[in-house]
Amino acid sequence: MTASIQTTCVQGGYTPGNGEPRQIPIVQSTTFKYDTSDQMGRLFDLEEAGYFYTRLQNPTNDAVAAKICRLEGGSAAMLTSSGQAANFFALFNIAEAGDHVVASSAIYGGTYNLLAHTMSKMGVRVTFVSPTCTDEELAAAFEPNTKAVFGETIANPALAVLDIERFARAAHEHGVPLVVDNTFPTPVNCRPIEWGADIVTHSTTKYMDGHGCAVGGAIVDAGRFDWMAHAESFPGLTTPDESYHGIVYAERFGLGKAFITKATSQLMRDFGSIQSPQNAFYLNLGLESLHVRMSQHCRNGQAMAEFLAASPKVTTVSYPGLPGDAYHGLAQKYLPHGSCGVVSFEVAGGRAAAERFMAALGLCAIETHVADARSCCLHPASSTHRQMSDAELAAAGISPALVRLSCGLEGTADLIADVEQALAQV
Repeated sequence: MTASIQTTCVQGGYTPGNGEPRQIPIVQSTTFKYDTSDQMGRLFDLEEAGYFYTRLQNPTNDAVAAKICRLEGGSAAMLTSSGQAANFFALFNIAEAGDHVVASSAIYGGTYNLLAHTMSKMGVRVTFVSPTCTDEELAAAFEPNTKAVFGETIANPALAVLDIERFARAAHEHGVPLVVDNTFPTPVNCRPIEWGADIVTHSTTKYMDGHGCAVGGAIVDAGRFDWMAHAESFPGLTTPDESYHGIVYAERFGLGKAFITKATSQLMRDFGSIQSPQNAFYLNLGLESLHVRMSQHCRNGQAMAEFLAASPKVTTVSYPGLPGDAYHGLAQKYLPHGSCGVVSFEVAGGRAAAERFMAALGLCAIETHVADARSCCLHPASSTHRQMSDAELAAAGISPALVRLSCGLEGTADLIADVEQALAQV
């Protein structure tokens, strides 16, 4: 029997045996003991599955990763220390010095910085395209050395909805995988793999944790991109890895396990961006209520967006659940049960008015966080996207006056009353 999303949130990834802990145990150990060196050697050679050092893998992490894998409908998954680490690993696992990536311009500012600046220092070039670009413009962005396409299901904070099928089709026509950051909707509201995505990433710090207590990330592989069919483009997966005695990942581990095994064996081995077992435990607690929380986040987000759209103190509102939103049609297709609790809007009077509004809020705290049980807001242009130029901000759909409001789990009427009184002081 295939369990529902709701049941998987609660019980997926870990099944206790007789007399074993009902809750996922925290394996708070850096190392693991073996009776012989030969036993451990087989783990180092990837001949057997197991654990020898938590910098690479840990049983607590793997149980939680298995739950997220099932939620997304993938074949294999891994946890990372942050969402940024997840996006970096997902791309750097297949794109290295001399390679090229196509990415949507409407993405989180930190991710933009990672792709546009940090990865460029590593020899990976990125071409950014508008999420609303034409098919011709999208096709023109590809180069002979393109290795992946990247986008966010719902862009943070512009709230642009990615046309996953269209971007997947373009990626596959050029023989590369589509990587989608699914942080905002979570698999409760959208499963990008069902629409053609090959690799899904998350900042589990956001809705999956949901309580602002544990930084983390996750990568899920759909397990269906045929690396061997494009062997020349992906030598890291299709040619011998001399650091593991000549293993060819795509041959040894097949479609379902090759990508995550390589990311674990190479990148986690060398970078060590592992999520702590304690944080993985916290994450699992959040996952158990994810399906319940997302419905309230969406109810609050929808009600707030409708209120703001009717306010004379607000000039623009971005929320895909609004019928007049530019991405409403795509939201109806990909997010029929709701998008998220985040609403982006501009206060009449520009940046100064936005700052006065935020200072007047009571329930909603100003913080560099989003997708939490507690409502919060920030001014992206001066915080999360501060490193971007005006032109880059415009391409990402972010104006200097934009406010990002993350509706938590509080009473809907209370949140609207708080925003209403703050707007009255503008």
